Amino acid sequence: MHFPETQARKSLYYRYEVYPYFHSQEDTVADADTVTVVGAGPIGMANALLLAKQGVNVILLSSEQQLSEGSRALVYTKRSMEILQAAGAAERIMSKALPWTHGNSIYKGQVAFRMASPTNEHDQFAPLNNLQQNWLESFLLDTIKEQDNIEVRWGNKVVAHEQDNDSVTLTVHTPEGEYKHVSNWVVAADGGRSPIRESMKLWMEGASYEGRFVIADIRIKLDYPTERLAFFSPDWNPGNTILMHREPDDIWRFDYQLDPNISPEEALKPENLHKAVNDQLKMIGQDHLDWEMDWSTVYSARALTLDNYVHNRIMFVGDAAHLLPIFGVRGANTGFQDAQDLSWKLAAVVKGWAPEKLLESYTFDRVGAAREIIAEAGKSTRFMAPPTDGFRLLRNAVLSLSLEHEFVRPLYHWRTSRPHAYTHSPLNSRNDDNALMNELTENGALIPNVKFADGSFLYDSISGKFSAVVLTKNGQVPAGLIAEMNALKQQRIPAQVIALAIDGQAVIDADVTFTINPEIAKERFFADAGAIYLVRPGHHINGRWLSYRENAITETLDQFTQGAEGVAA
Repeated sequence: MHFPETQARKSLYYRYEVYPYFHSQEDTVADADTVTVVGAGPIGMANALLLAKQGVNVILLSSEQQLSEGSRALVYTKRSMEILQAAGAAERIMSKALPWTHGNSIYKGQVAFRMASPTNEHDQFAPLNNLQQNWLESFLLDTIKEQDNIEVRWGNKVVAHEQDNDSVTLTVHTPEGEYKHVSNWVVAADGGRSPIRESMKLWMEGASYEGRFVIADIRIKLDYPTERLAFFSPDWNPGNTILMHREPDDIWRFDYQLDPNISPEEALKPENLHKAVNDQLKMIGQDHLDWEMDWSTVYSARALTLDNYVHNRIMFVGDAAHLLPIFGVRGANTGFQDAQDLSWKLAAVVKGWAPEKLLESYTFDRVGAAREIIAEAGKSTRFMAPPTDGFRLLRNAVLSLSLEHEFVRPLYHWRTSRPHAYTHSPLNSRNDDNALMNELTENGALIPNVKFADGSFLYDSISGKFSAVVLTKNGQVPAGLIAEMNALKQQRIPAQVIALAIDGQAVIDADVTFTINPEIAKERFFADAGAIYLVRPGHHINGRWLSYRENAITETLDQFTQGAEGVAA
């Protein structure tokens, strides 16, 4: 039997609710078109919503009966918000989140480097947005409650599983005992200590770092803007680092590096937590202010990934698939990108318009992304938490030089998480004009977003579908393109034609027409009238052409839809 905590968690700013647990006296069997998601953290919830938006039924299992405790994943990138917009939750999230663009790196009382995240008038969201994970999960749950095709089972802990070629049988423990749940498809979003991953004896590759950080959320009124503050080698914690982030509800997060000789248990003693917070407040001249402790934990930096995210009918996402350092806000933000990529591919298989082989591209695309992140995150982690005396000496030299020499300062830019470009994806067109067009919009990159005159955004219209985005004049779209896209719709493939009219003339045969300024078209797409971009359901470019080429889009999709049940050959 499984007995999750039923006493509502305490918080200075968030009111926890304990949800009734689910139990079945008999074994349950999910319908063939249903996916079971194990884990109701941010990534599991987002995956459930994205699948539901694709018309897939979802059973979401949570081992707990309430949402997670503390700030945890705190900073969400523009890309994550674009994905959460596609999931239907972004408006709620941004009603509470604190957007920001800058970060200061401080050494010996001076700002040694000021980071500025670039912004653009066509951005739908700020580059970075702070919101405690419990609030984020609350808004995701509110959105889930609006979906008729998502069932949440609280207090359901998966303790074992078996799978054959066609299904997975989960053994689920609840406060009333055990039952079996059979599902054709299982998404493991069960966190960094994934029981499913561990029971399968799957090992991650990469590196663990010696640096450990205490995370402490405190309530205090500080008159600072919403920016990241990084203090290197402060007097009270020499040789180490402390980060400060503003959160909603007058909560501030302190992340401070532990001396290697101090155990996590010792660090989390109330007297030691209070001393560290007071020392930091004294250093910034704010020790006269009252504050309260809300939540604390210890975090270890790791950069690890599975080499395969798909194991027959079980797929891994988020921390269950990889463990990434917090520096550069890579953890949850990478997980949301996993969820988006997996959701449309798994939906394609479940709904029968693509074969199971398509799921191999999820591993190819997302493991490639994780490995790229690990390579970058290692640089950030070695700077933020030097693993050896040599790395610490090098960092201190950079810090000292940066106080007087501007050219040194970018050396310790924290390399914020950015969307991965699927440049080498097996799904990219092999019959297009990619090599002849601007590399900034190459195959695998995100299609540039565009804000139109009415305030709407391109991403809102292309999420969840294969979109042929065409630059048009005189209301013309090639008849062959319209016929191709209609044929794809007949095969149950979610497809549409989006016309971007440079001259403002509506395109009757297009699914949607937007007016776009010629200068913006040139600036964002590097192309003239007649150019076509084929975009995946997850906003990444699948193929591009300077002008229409008969059957090129069909041939591109044939690369990964042939052999699907119910799809014409």
